Amino acid sequence: MKKSNINRTRNMAVVACALAGVAHAADLAVTRAPFATMPDGAKIDVYTLTNENGIRLRAINYGTIVLSIETPDVNGDFADIVLGYDTLASYLEATPYFGAIVGRYGNRIAKGTFTLDGKKYTLAKNNDENALHGGNVGFDKVVWKAKALKEKQRVGVELNYLSEDGEEGYPGNLDVTVRYWLDNQNTWTIEYEATTDKATPVNLTQHTYWNLAGHDSGDILGHQLRLFADRFTPIDNGLIPTGELRPVAGTPMDFTNLKAIGKEVNAETEQLKFGLGYDHNWVLNSKTDQKSGLRMAARVVEPKSGRVLNVHTEEPGVQFYSGNFLDGTNIGKGGHAYQYRNGFCLETQHYPDSPNKPDFPSTILRPGEKYKTRTVYNSRPRRRRSSSETLLSLPKPRR
Repeated sequence: MKKSNINRTRNMAVVACALAGVAHAADLAVTRAPFATMPDGAKIDVYTLTNENGIRLRAINYGTIVLSIETPDVNGDFADIVLGYDTLASYLEATPYFGAIVGRYGNRIAKGTFTLDGKKYTLAKNNDENALHGGNVGFDKVVWKAKALKEKQRVGVELNYLSEDGEEGYPGNLDVTVRYWLDNQNTWTIEYEATTDKATPVNLTQHTYWNLAGHDSGDILGHQLRLFADRFTPIDNGLIPTGELRPVAGTPMDFTNLKAIGKEVNAETEQLKFGLGYDHNWVLNSKTDQKSGLRMAARVVEPKSGRVLNVHTEEPGVQFYSGNFLDGTNIGKGGHAYQYRNGFCLETQHYPDSPNKPDFPSTILRPGEKYKTRTVYNSRPRRRRSSSETLLSLPKPRR
């Protein structure tokens, strides 16, 4: 079936759903199918989560990678809004963490070392002199155990991995579980859990690259971003936080109101020169919703499509990365070459280099404790409200 016919069929279903007042455009379902085989023979499956509005999320048990997320725009036309590849072979080659869970420690640890309980640990250095996203073989490059999940109001996939003591230099056997859930409110919930038998740093995050106009639609500079953060953690020229929590007011780092990503991304400031654009951690304002236990992290509006993305989390920070190292060498889905700033990341997290920054919120997990955190991404276009924006189902953002 041609893409235009697929979109037309989905659009008719969504409209019929809205007229009936009951969402039955598709089944709330989860399916599993073979995807590929690893060089060592391990089988990789793809899990497809679909809701009653036709939203579809596809993920594999290699790296817990999200392959695609298909959502409608303000007119009901569907598009895949995350960057990625068509084949496992492409993910096995050099990839900028498209769609993966990164860990055991997401983001950077300075000089690949930290001291814990009086003992110095040396990590794999894979980002110049620093450790980045778990090392040479982080959680994005391993096979996870997986199983489908289905509840009355949502469907999901549960992924589990045992990171052994000493892996990439980290202490302790870390048992990690990640669950992806999709519900009929077009909410993608990520649940993280972990336990350890030795004290160890843990900082897991999801590294999806978003382009709300469609993964193959060009740069993201016209997207409008709001970050619910009055401060950020400035970096040095190695992209390591200095330890300061600096106000964003009066700087290009100020996204306290909706602002086009491209408005100040090339400003002649030290911080943007160090990051080659935005590649910084923002310190989220502490107010949380009493019912959900989540705080608002970010809101993104893509004016042409009308798609809107809200991000809620239990984490204290969010790394906003403006795709500064995409350069056209990553040939993605449908043969599309991802160019400079064709995607952005919003990685909810604890702050970078926290094991070496005692004033930052702690990332140390100890035996008998459970690492447990959630992040929620939501986008639900409805009928047109204005020329550039649609309504969402989650609570309105509050500062």
